[in-house]
Amino acid sequence: MLHLSINQGDGVPLYLQLVQQIKHLIATGRLTPDSELPAVRVLAQQLLINPNTVVRAYRELELAGLLYKKRGEGTYVSSRGTPYTDDECRRILMQRIEALLVEGRHLGFNEDQIIELVRECEQNLRGGQLAEEGAQP
Repeated sequence: MLHLSINQGDGVPLYLQLVQQIKHLIATGRLTPDSELPAVRVLAQQLLINPNTVVRAYRELELAGLLYKKRGEGTYVSSRGTPYTDDECRRILMQRIEALLVEGRHLGFNEDQIIELVRECEQNLRGGQLAEEGAQP
């Protein structure tokens, strides 16, 4: 199930909020190629918005090459890759790193300790990936 949200008072058009959120889910790998998106009516009901808003968002993403439709089956994520440029990806990652550093400092960790935790997390992720693939770490 997709976790999308709409903010009616945001000032950003609703279809554009959906476009941005789906792009972000694709860019971060939470939506993988060939993942099926919810049907228009289902998503519209879930978000309490007009189905035409979802249709417009899906159409915009399809025109950008990020989604494709299978007639009579549904809407899927294409294998095009990230919808963001390298600079955009770098900007998003920098924001998250800044947030991590600030939170770490508030919790009493210094930069070296935070970096060590990042390395530990990376090793855990790699170990999990290798285990999923049946290989030895």
